[in-house]
Amino acid sequence: MTVHYEVRDRIARVTIDRLEVMNAVDQKTEAALERIWCDIEERDDISVAVLTGAGEKAFSVGADMKDSSLSGLEYWAAPRPNGFGGISFRRSLDVPLIARVNGYALGGGFEMVLGADIVVAAETAKFGLPEARVGRMPLDGGMVMLQRKIPHNLAMGVMLGGRRIDAATMERFGLVNEVAGAGELDTVTNRWIDDIAASAPLSLRAIKQVVNRTGHLTPAEAQAMKLPAVVKALKSADADEGVRAFLEKRAPLWQGA
Repeated sequence: MTVHYEVRDRIARVTIDRLEVMNAVDQKTEAALERIWCDIEERDDISVAVLTGAGEKAFSVGADMKDSSLSGLEYWAAPRPNGFGGISFRRSLDVPLIARVNGYALGGGFEMVLGADIVVAAETAKFGLPEARVGRMPLDGGMVMLQRKIPHNLAMGVMLGGRRIDAATMERFGLVNEVAGAGELDTVTNRWIDDIAASAPLSLRAIKQVVNRTGHLTPAEAQAMKLPAVVKALKSADADEGVRAFLEKRAPLWQGA
């Protein structure tokens, strides 16, 4: 099994486990990831998902270069509508996604990070898009997503320079939400999980759906859209429960309905 997937207490945990190749993604792993994202999309018992790599050395170093016989042009021409790992620019996943970056996030590994909503990184983590140094390009999200996440010159420096950039610098760039000190990655990640899971599941999905579906619109156009997740959240019993719990000074009991 190259990807471990479990759901417990409304938390989905997805772990790429190919330690022998620093969690590089081959075709089998990419197919497994796509199936997992589809499953998460179809379920209503998940409030937050976490993506990480096995071990402490690497989140993922991207595509397994030994796995494909395709030329660069053939690889680029092949359809991958959701980007690297099925996630780098996926727009149909309405569940909040945390990237737990435990080590190297290079190439496609970095592109998967770009598909996350929250990024928590170990202080030893390194990020990079080194494709140009081997005559390739970050085709599966890097070129199209990084420029949307951080300022233009910073994005170009990452892609054109091909350097490995530490977690503290990525935090300054605005791409990493929080850097965890030595031995603190799980503690920091769990704090983010708890914060997100404390919110109404339907509200979380509605917020992410609006962000995913309206980024290309003007504020007025976005506000006017009556997206299904927003309507469902506003009509839900949880909408009443949240207000009632606030007034009664107690924790809400979410039903997800």
